[in-house]
Amino acid sequence: MSKTKEMAGKLNELLEKTYDSEKGFKNAAEDVRNPRLKSFFKDKAMQRYDFGHELKTEIKNLGESPDKGSSLTGDAHRAWMDLKAAFSSDNEEAILEEAIRGEKAAVADYNEVINRSELPPSTINLLIKQRNAIERTLNEVKGLEEAFD
Repeated sequence: MSKTKEMAGKLNELLEKTYDSEKGFKNAAEDVRNPRLKSFFKDKAMQRYDFGHELKTEIKNLGESPDKGSSLTGDAHRAWMDLKAAFSSDNEEAILEEAIRGEKAAVADYNEVINRSELPPSTINLLIKQRNAIERTLNEVKGLEEAFD
């Protein structure tokens, strides 16, 4: 496999997970009643939508085609979030816990690609910017979870 295809493959993996995250935040916005949380999750879904477009551009710049759709793991995670929300008496807290888990996984995924790739510096900078935004979101979600305890 060529280096370019390998790099595009890593970016496509992040793109898939970004689609998953966007859908997860949209679902969370639908599942919560608290207006502040609803707005927060909608904003984060839009942020991930934007991240997806940035990743698609990077993949195209490598001369490759971006993947479309979400992963089976992401679909399963959203189904679990929906099921947990349906049976949880404390819906908001359960959704926040799942958001924390998802954001921690996203940070780890970004770190793996950033630290183990031979991507162009501009792509690495984009990934660092996105990872840092995800870390900020993780901290925000942790703060929101503490407020709901």
